[in-house]
Amino acid sequence: MKKTQANILIIDDQDDILFAARILLKKHFETIYTLNDPKNVIQLLADNTIDVVLLDMNYRIGFEDGKEGLFFLKEIQKLSPKTIVILMTAFGKVETAVEGLKSGAFDYVLKPWDNDKLLESVKKGVDESRKRQKKDIQKNEVSSYFIGTSPVIKKAYSLAEKVAKTDANVLVLGENGTGKYVLAHHIHLTSSRKDNPFIHVDLGSLNENIFESELFGYAKGAFTDAKNDTAGRFESAQKGTIFLDEIGNVPIHLQAKLLQVIQTKTVTRLGESKSRPLDVRIITATNLDLKQEVTEKNFREDLFYRINTMEILLPPLRERVVDKIPLAQFLLEKMMIKYEKSNITFEENALEQIKKHAWNGNIREMENRIERAIILCENNNIKVSDLDLEVITPYDNNQDDFHLSDIEKNTIEKALFKNEYNISKSAEELGLSRASLYRRIEKYNIIMP
Repeated sequence: MKKTQANILIIDDQDDILFAARILLKKHFETIYTLNDPKNVIQLLADNTIDVVLLDMNYRIGFEDGKEGLFFLKEIQKLSPKTIVILMTAFGKVETAVEGLKSGAFDYVLKPWDNDKLLESVKKGVDESRKRQKKDIQKNEVSSYFIGTSPVIKKAYSLAEKVAKTDANVLVLGENGTGKYVLAHHIHLTSSRKDNPFIHVDLGSLNENIFESELFGYAKGAFTDAKNDTAGRFESAQKGTIFLDEIGNVPIHLQAKLLQVIQTKTVTRLGESKSRPLDVRIITATNLDLKQEVTEKNFREDLFYRINTMEILLPPLRERVVDKIPLAQFLLEKMMIKYEKSNITFEENALEQIKKHAWNGNIREMENRIERAIILCENNNIKVSDLDLEVITPYDNNQDDFHLSDIEKNTIEKALFKNEYNISKSAEELGLSRASLYRRIEKYNIIMP
């Protein structure tokens, strides 16, 4: 029987209780800790991530009011809110356990316990702990992605905080993998529209033939397969936010249609003549230099100014050296939850390499490498070889003639060669969509066999 990856702590002043509970739970869960003095729980929680605590309610001879158990229940809740506490109490003291439930305990078991009931309670506790951890990751994911002390990221985050309180259109700029989607979602979640839809549209992968029907909707019979009246993405975002990703890739002849919607704040479905009012906040993003695109007549100037009330530039990781390690630690914690693992750490030389590495694919690349490392690492230690960083060409500030485009082209060529020119595998390794990789292959005139 495969054990569940979970850390269980048993606290009881009776050694026979600790032994019996440990023997039972060790068959089902990976790591079991025991304590006979609840005062030591503070240090143990500081050093370890605990999913479930089985907590006895009485520790002093002659005192059976459960006050000590209630005290340490509250201490555990303060120290580790994601940890589930299951109370243990003697038969006949149910009222004390009920008081514990009111104070936030997840469940209680009576001693002597029924093995099946105890196991069921602990398993449910582990599931609940996982849910809490995932919610905590989701809640803090945005701020964690932008964690750090580098001035460039602090400036971007400060602008996002200010603009979130308004309905201004926002243009997010930055290389692939810098977190443009995450920032856009954060602006939505911290705005007055947070309880309404957040609709993400990847314009880079949207076929020209379905551009209008996808964005603006269509009436029944508007084209061959239009069997029902259908709202487009803009209408789906009503009262909320629409995030138009890779807006720089919209063909020039379709930009006028997009401009019309943004300008008039109305949308007309294909096959209809009536316009529908829109109450939608618009956030756009691109990795292109839109000012240069405007100069080269690839992007409409009037559309550029419509979407660019506020511009936020997300810096690449190579400009955030001091933030690399904290970000890597956060991503490691995120992946440990995903794969139900615990106590995995980076070896010192791996941390050093993480700091030195160029991370041309930015946060997306780092997340990909760390996920790979968690799968491959042994003895809960991530080594340099687990991260497989040697395949990426490091960035050298002294190479003045080695531009970012050269780095990107070189990186793509190496990834394609390594993966025997398999587009899907190469795109995944580079942290790109298939459509984005195809565009770069065309852009850099990379020859495919």
